[in-house]
Amino acid sequence: MINYVYQLVAPGTFSVKYEEAQFESQVIIKPRYMSICHADQRYYTGQRERSILDRKLPMALIHECCGEVLFDPSGKLKSGEEVVLIPNVPGEHSDIILENYAKGAGFLSSGRDGFLREFISLPEDRLVRHEGIPQKLAAITEFVSVAAHSIRRFDCISHGIRNRIGVWGDGSLSFIVANLLKQAYPGSEIIVIGKNPGKLSYFTFADETILRDELPAQFEIDHAFECCGGDGSYYAIEDIINHINPQGTVMLMGVSENRVAVNTRDVLEKGLAVIGSSRSGRADFEQAVSWMKNERFQRRLDMIIFEDEKVSSVEDIHRAFRMDRNTPFKTVFEWGL
Repeated sequence: MINYVYQLVAPGTFSVKYEEAQFESQVIIKPRYMSICHADQRYYTGQRERSILDRKLPMALIHECCGEVLFDPSGKLKSGEEVVLIPNVPGEHSDIILENYAKGAGFLSSGRDGFLREFISLPEDRLVRHEGIPQKLAAITEFVSVAAHSIRRFDCISHGIRNRIGVWGDGSLSFIVANLLKQAYPGSEIIVIGKNPGKLSYFTFADETILRDELPAQFEIDHAFECCGGDGSYYAIEDIINHINPQGTVMLMGVSENRVAVNTRDVLEKGLAVIGSSRSGRADFEQAVSWMKNERFQRRLDMIIFEDEKVSSVEDIHRAFRMDRNTPFKTVFEWGL
């Protein structure tokens, strides 16, 4: 069977690769909706280091996707069932190390072809049903699962005083994290700290929103989630260390291409636990789907999604990536190829 794979061969340049696909032992899925991640944009715009681009390209982008099952040789999934796709390629199995951190693990759209393909084949355990969730929203399940993963790790590591939890950032990641924290810890105050008043206006569900420049000196939180990334990571981490109570847990989620200075003296004096959280696993996808079935949460997700027109050509792919750069939150599109 000939499959069309739409690969980024250089920043801003796509090429179609025709490959002979062997689907006998895996589930065949037709992609339906996809979402663009900041990581995709960094490849598309060439914001990664040249050595990384040389090593990873050519490569099909996109790791946020939902689709329709065409055929499952195992019979566990029926033709026509709607599923979200897990981009993790499992590495060494461990009863302790989670699948997204395991040695030898891979990730689709990071060194391996992502979901910009005509058809996709995956093992059955890389697929999760999403009944009750519209496809437009299901497309960002991977993104929601990343937040679910960070909260799962936070729940295992942090101490039980969770009266006030701070979320630094006013983008789509902080929006999801703050939403899920409200569901997971209804008795906690969730405070969002950001720099953009317009974006902060979307966080109506939070107990409080504060502009970073207006943080009062006496402001305190028990734990914190850093969701800024980029150059904003430094300022967010600095604020968190200054305002967090002793023995608080700091969840680092924002990706930065540059090294970030950390005030280790205060980290040590306060006895802080600083935890890196990246990507997610099947259990997190299942938890994300469970949370996303909540209709109130669906309405909130709809607020941060920009649905572009159907993508049916390479020119359309370029259009979607250009539109995404001008969208404050998440870009979703129907895949029509």
